Amino acid sequence: MRAMRLHESAPIEERPLRLEDVPVPKPGPGEIRIRVAACGVCHTDLHEAEGDLALPIRPITTGHQIVGVVDAVGPGALRFRPGDRVGVPWLGRTCGACRFCAAGRENLCPDAVFTGFHRDGGYADYAVAAEAFACPLPPGVSDTQAAPLLCAGIIGYRALRLSRVRPGEALGLFGFGASAHVAIQIARHWRCRVYVFTRSEAHRELARRQGAEWVGAATEAPPEPLTGGIVFAPAGEIVPRALEHLDRGGTLALAGIWMSDTPPLDYARHLYFEKTLCSVTASTRADAEELMALAPVVPIHTDVQTFPLAAANEALADLKHSRLRHGAAVLTVAPAEADPR
Repeated sequence: MRAMRLHESAPIEERPLRLEDVPVPKPGPGEIRIRVAACGVCHTDLHEAEGDLALPIRPITTGHQIVGVVDAVGPGALRFRPGDRVGVPWLGRTCGACRFCAAGRENLCPDAVFTGFHRDGGYADYAVAAEAFACPLPPGVSDTQAAPLLCAGIIGYRALRLSRVRPGEALGLFGFGASAHVAIQIARHWRCRVYVFTRSEAHRELARRQGAEWVGAATEAPPEPLTGGIVFAPAGEIVPRALEHLDRGGTLALAGIWMSDTPPLDYARHLYFEKTLCSVTASTRADAEELMALAPVVPIHTDVQTFPLAAANEALADLKHSRLRHGAAVLTVAPAEADPR
């Protein structure tokens, strides 16, 4: 089978992902094998490729927003059958026994296994996953439309909840890529007033089309103080600016898995009046289930730009340099199905 493999990290312009022919994987106990139809392209994949995140194993097949059809099941796997369409997100397995797993906070499990990081992911013709951590996909959503929901969408949804914004309140989104373009649709469904901070003119136009009431730069003040905010851009210098835009008692959630250094914070300017600053660490299966139930209700429409599997380096380079014309990039692996809507 074909797979885009990462042997050594390097600037994405040097094309560190290599298209290789590797054996088709076999599902183990409690696992399923998926014939991959599409796989979303994520900033985490870029951080892996460029070495911002130290990989525990190499070589590895990256990609963790996998959509496809089950074609084989391992011993004891009973949840899905061949022919079922499923999604595989970043969280690939947890211990199930630690205090975090017991409390429903499995995203904080010290022994968590992540797709495309600890085990091969979806930049390939086939992928293997623990069936307990795969999820059914909502009908009426095509493969390419579903792929960004599996990380960008889930993280955007979790970040919204951690920002503590409530229906009808003011929300700020800092950076407007794959996660933010899903989060704004949910926030608008909640009747929030959404203010978007981004440099890219293409992203500003997309934000306006999706209902942003104001669009500007992080250095500009929004029309009103923000009840909640989410920083999607992996740029630490944005954090103090975003905190300044928060209202008293507001919460700022940092949604990235990696971020450049944050400048020193001034207690009075940035944190006083009970402002809260929190990170977003992965997601849980409950987050995925809630988002998949919500997707057809909103309804969520992911704005995607597709690339063939062999063009993964190009897709990541376009992501890095804000050249994407749409909200999310998706690799098409198997022939894409017709959009059923």
